[in-house]
Amino acid sequence: MKIVSIPHLLLILSLTGGVLVAKELPTVTPEEVGISSEHLQHIDRIINDYLEDEKFAGAVIQMTRGGKTFYHEAFGYADIEDNRKMQKDSIFRIASQTKAITSVSVMILQEQGKLHINEPVGNYLPEFMETTVSEKREDGTYEIVPAKRKITIRDLLTHTAGIGYSNSVVSEIWEEAGIGGWYFADREEPVRETIRRIGSLPMSEHPGEKWVYGYATDILGALVEVVSGMSLDAFFKKYILEPLDMKDTHFYLPLDKVDRLTTVYGNTDEKGLFRAPDGAGMNTQGNYVEGPRVSFSGGAGLLSTTRDYTRFLQMLANGGELHGTRVLSRKSVDLMRVDHIGDLYRPGEGHGLGFRITENLGIHGKLGSVEEYGWGGAYHTTYWIDPAEDLVVSIMMQMRPANSSASEYVRVVLYGAFID
Repeated sequence: MKIVSIPHLLLILSLTGGVLVAKELPTVTPEEVGISSEHLQHIDRIINDYLEDEKFAGAVIQMTRGGKTFYHEAFGYADIEDNRKMQKDSIFRIASQTKAITSVSVMILQEQGKLHINEPVGNYLPEFMETTVSEKREDGTYEIVPAKRKITIRDLLTHTAGIGYSNSVVSEIWEEAGIGGWYFADREEPVRETIRRIGSLPMSEHPGEKWVYGYATDILGALVEVVSGMSLDAFFKKYILEPLDMKDTHFYLPLDKVDRLTTVYGNTDEKGLFRAPDGAGMNTQGNYVEGPRVSFSGGAGLLSTTRDYTRFLQMLANGGELHGTRVLSRKSVDLMRVDHIGDLYRPGEGHGLGFRITENLGIHGKLGSVEEYGWGGAYHTTYWIDPAEDLVVSIMMQMRPANSSASEYVRVVLYGAFID
């Protein structure tokens, strides 16, 4: 048999009928990895109770321990009206879970010696070399002043650049510039042009002084494009998606996969469960199929499956590699998964380069481990990696707005199922 060598794709492959097949994560019984299968049945009951109460339409949950999948289940419906059942390979809008992939892309460029995360981002995106901040006065008015220092790439990675998803103090300025909300899929301009406008606007806080969640990772996406000379879509494919065989992860859905895209539902006390309308915007089905297909949002743009995203998470859990394919060095992953901002984030938690970090288990108040890290997405997806337990969890639903605590109940049941 001829050994096939593919640059950047050092996957473990087999030849079957002339078709290259990537190695999947092995599937085992929960007991083989120290988990009680009987106790895990509580997860099935909890999710099915939520479905019966019409809190959401459906979900897919995948969990691994030691790189082995011990739980992967689909529940409910991908589309209620079309009577389309949720499948393990259903495709979800993962929104802010895109941020971790963009953050890894920045670290890849640092390893290549093309940037340094402690540099001013203005070295590459000139509009951020000298930025301004809107300082609110006691009488409710504001003054636009120069930022106290330059925004660094690390500020963007940790959301301490002072850049929100809008600036409520000077909202009219942001609105006039056509900036608002995290949704980019309907934009007819490349993301670089959107980010160029953001750089000219007054920010919410001075760099390094507060944790402000917003467009920071979209700016990093534009940085990746400028430094690499590639579109963000192409960079992701070359350095992350194809090496990890994340075959169903896209900014915009290929037409032959439309029947696997899950439908967005909302849930409010007034309306109960309802189907989100078609069209553009944050609380709709979005323009992931129909639309310009030109704006690649590094902060919230991707579609994916639990299978694909678990492969990405497993790469991080393994210290930067999966099945012999190395995406990052172990030392880069180590730097990403430690706190960088001290007490600027939530009690019991810190923030690394792309995700939150559990620092104090007692203050955090949740079952888990110190140094656990993770994040989620606006359509009600979530993930975490627990290095102490060699555990990876991916939970995906499609809710906008969301009204469910199901993932927190999955967490408590999971940690209650340990028998080793």
